[in-house]
Amino acid sequence: MTRTRVGAAGAGEDRRLCRLLPTICLGLALVACSTAPPIDTRYRAQSEGSRVQFIILHFTWDDWENSLQILTQGPVSSHYLVRDDPVRIHRLVDESRRAFHAGESAWQGHGSLNAASIGIEIVNAGNRLADQGIDWQPYPEAQIDAVIELVRWIAERHGVQPENILGHSDIAPQRKLDPGPRFPWHRLAEAGLIPWPDASAVVARRVEFDHALPDIAWFQARLAVHGYRVPQHGEFDEDTRRVIAAFQMRFRQARYDGMPDAETAAILAVLTDANKLSVQLMETAQ
Repeated sequence: MTRTRVGAAGAGEDRRLCRLLPTICLGLALVACSTAPPIDTRYRAQSEGSRVQFIILHFTWDDWENSLQILTQGPVSSHYLVRDDPVRIHRLVDESRRAFHAGESAWQGHGSLNAASIGIEIVNAGNRLADQGIDWQPYPEAQIDAVIELVRWIAERHGVQPENILGHSDIAPQRKLDPGPRFPWHRLAEAGLIPWPDASAVVARRVEFDHALPDIAWFQARLAVHGYRVPQHGEFDEDTRRVIAAFQMRFRQARYDGMPDAETAAILAVLTDANKLSVQLMETAQ
């Protein structure tokens, strides 16, 4: 009886194995198919470029330990993390792969910028420590030096245009504030990495706008030409205020309440005057 049971069990095992064989063979075939076919690489197209079009700067809104854990273990990530003390640049995601740092975002008509950007997170608490009397945490000089070096290195290798080196608040002004009003954008301008309005031209244009401030439709059209996703209905609503505030946090950090004023208008005019045709098309569309 024992032999019969063992024999029956063995026969059952054989039958199960026979049923599994097609699945096993299919799996082996799929593995074999994953091998790259022979590819001839003698020819190269002249019309090509890097997939990386944007560099996006963030603050972590946390300390080093928590920032590292979130960016390596959580659902968000960045290509680089710039530590504050000691200053050190960490690569967390290879540049050939997508990092999840931008979220819902837009610039110059491009959306979903994760697919075409390099994300740089900078360890900085932002405004998280306001209850401790620190309105916005400053950035150490050495950390900014490292960021400038990193941005330059990335931009040169991928051909990223200066106008596409941005903050998270530029590409998502309705929900983000980073890298915040303490981030020294002018340092990046001095390094030749980003555009910056000529101070004398701003003074000259401000005289004009002190006399007569443009309407909201003018601000909306110019902000859109500069790159922001902004309403174009000619009304001063909360969405428009947030976009103006994002612009001010970058170019006029002494005051970033989102209210349209002569100085903001002058800076915006100087930055967009070179795109007069685009401005005219935007204003005509309104």
